[in-house]
Amino acid sequence: MGTTAFSVSGLVVAVGQRAGPALPVAIAGFLLATSSTLLWMTTGRLAPSWLKALGVLAGVGLLLAYPVVPDFAPMPLIVLAGELGSIASPRVAFASTGGSIAVLGAAAATVGLVGFPVYLLAVLVGMAAGFMLRWYVRALDAERGKQEAVREQARLGERQRIAREVHDVVAHSLSITLLHVTGARHGLRTDRDIDEAVAALTEAERIGRAAMADIRRTVGLLAQESAGTRALPGAGDIADLVTETCAAGLVADYELEGDVTAVDATVGLGLYRIVQESLANVVKHAPGENALVRLEIDGSNARLTVRNGRNGAARNPGGSGLAGMTARADQLGARLTAGPEGGEWVVDVTAPLARGAAS
Repeated sequence: MGTTAFSVSGLVVAVGQRAGPALPVAIAGFLLATSSTLLWMTTGRLAPSWLKALGVLAGVGLLLAYPVVPDFAPMPLIVLAGELGSIASPRVAFASTGGSIAVLGAAAATVGLVGFPVYLLAVLVGMAAGFMLRWYVRALDAERGKQEAVREQARLGERQRIAREVHDVVAHSLSITLLHVTGARHGLRTDRDIDEAVAALTEAERIGRAAMADIRRTVGLLAQESAGTRALPGAGDIADLVTETCAAGLVADYELEGDVTAVDATVGLGLYRIVQESLANVVKHAPGENALVRLEIDGSNARLTVRNGRNGAARNPGGSGLAGMTARADQLGARLTAGPEGGEWVVDVTAPLARGAAS
């Protein structure tokens, strides 16, 4: 609309510059040059770029049949060159610019149009500005597409991280709860020990409630408001995790070598979740086997090893548990291996400590 208004304004001034016998011709030129605008105003339809260019060229040609000094008639040609350079096909834009130059040249050669070099330069500058705007818009669209792809990748990464958190919490809590329920059933069936069964079921209930709180906090990360102020677990909580698992009936030992406070929160959470998933896998794939969790911390690395016996149960290499542990290790820049070693199943991960964490 802005370019159309500017072009029509120039045409109005150009018509006003002409009087006497030139006025009817000037009015005809005005109507031809604005024919595409009149079509849009009366029918709501936009004329093709090439048709608009023909109308402007013909109308300006009629106006230049009676040149004046200074002459506003070439102004629509400058606007046309810029407009078509930005929105029309290059072929139409170049053809229209060539037609404008021909109209100006013919007027200068036949009726003595003054200022032909200035008008010529203005038309060329208008076309160049149009093409610059075209490429700027394309670059802007490409940058927007790239930013949207980056945002989508970030959203996908966040969803995957939350999915791993929920999986680890649910898998571990269900495994421990099942151990407690199994212990309660065993106590009632074999020993008729109601107190033991009630204690096991109470512990199962406690773990279930704690798991629900963890799930709410993890899913709460999707909301804008905080889901709670409870801190996420870290390396210092691995001992409590092993103790909790042992209370459910799994025989597991924990060995710590080094200063656990040297492990920062990010690495600590990753190691905690790996232990959680490993112990859940022991319950699922190797029930009745003993487990050993060992954490070694030196000045630059934290090495975590989880070992358990193998009773012949097959593990699914495509399961989400091992994939989740591998993804966590990759986020920490750690090296993780998981597989059979002798008569045991071993999960071994070495994670670098953050700079300054151990100092």
